[in-house]
Formats: sequence, C-alpha cells, structure tokens
Amino acid sequence: MDKISDVTIADCEKSTYIKPLRLTYQQNLKKKTVDLIWDHEDVVILIYNVTRHVLVFVKQFRPAVYLCSSKVSEVEGQRVIKHEENPPNLGLTYELCAGIVDKDTSLEQIAQGEVLEECGYKVPLDKLERMCSCRGGVGTSGALQTMYFAEVTDAMRVSQGGGVKEEGEMIDVVDIPVSEAMDFVMDDNVNKPVGMMFAVLWFFQHKNKHYSSKI
Repeated sequence: MDKISDVTIADCEKSTYIKPLRLTYQQNLKKKTVDLIWDHEDVVILIYNVTRHVLVFVKQFRPAVYLCSSKVSEVEGQRVIKHEENPPNLGLTYELCAGIVDKDTSLEQIAQGEVLEECGYKVPLDKLERMCSCRGGVGTSGALQTMYFAEVTDAMRVSQGGGVKEEGEMIDVVDIPVSEAMDFVMDDNVNKPVGMMFAVLWFFQHKNKHYSSKI
C-alpha cells in the first residue's frame, strides 16, 4: 500500500466521480460567481465489534491528503511530488468504512455491501442503525452523507475485507479498543476526516455506557 512513486500533477479535464462547475447567482441584487464540485452522495458506517469491544476502522492511502501534506516541486515544466522527500505515510488516513451512492438500491443495502467489501463482516440490514445525514464540503460540493452504526461479532466476519481489488482498492482493517478510541481520534498525528470524530463522539454519547455495563 505505501510504496508510492512517480507522482505527477496535471489538470483534470474529465472525471467519472467529480465534475467542476461554475455557479453564478444574485444575492441581495449582487451578482456572485463561485466554483463548485459536483460529487456523489455517500454512506459511512461506524462498526463496533461487541466480541472484542473494539471500533473497526479502515486505513488507506488518500492522494488528496498526500498532495496537501507534501511539497510540490517543478521538474522540467512538470509539477511533481518527490516521494523520496515526502514519505507515503503523509497520505495514510484512518476512516469509517464508506462508499459512494452509485447503485439503484437502498442506502442500507449500499452500507451493507461496503461493510462486507471493506471490513469482511456480513451484517443483516436490521443491524444497521441510522445515525444522521449531513452535508460535507459545504464550500465546494455540499454532497449528502448518511451515517450508520453497525454492531458486529467475530462470528459475523466472513472474509478479511480489504476492498475490491479489481477496482484498485487497497484497504487495511484497523481495530481500535474502545478504551483508546477517544485518544486516537483526538491525536493530531492521525489523519482522519471530521465525520470519523463525530461518529466516535456519537458512540460514546449513545452506546458506550450500554455496552460497558455488559463487559
């Protein structure tokens, strides 16, 4: 996963997943222009393994994080990131299991499939609890994200997960003991999205007391 090399940067003229747009409008009779990105809606899932009292996250290399964390150089007119000077761990992030909404099925079915593909757990649909929906990237895309909670056991794990290899996914499954979860998500040295932090706080507010009483 972390052997990154030959990194170059170019303008994106066409993408399957995002589309740059320019929106013009009037606000209080004043004309405004803003550049936006059309993006897919997505689902994210906080997974709690009740057998071992751990929260299940995924770790993967995110090029956007790597770009924003690295020094960009110019070599012979080409913008590059020298991997020798910018180690790949700069782009490693810890996240909730997630997937884009690109199928004509329910959000719960999409979430169920992502948990199986990325983390290896076969979760019944009735074990997926909806947390909430929120908007991400409100300054650029405003895409809707729906968050779920899933309780699993070791017996429900049917594979090692890791994502769909045919689609180029390279995902590690990471178990964090609940006793360490707050320190983990508040550690500035750990790359993570804000949604993951919210989900952990939600877990401690709504679930942890219930589970702790059964340990």
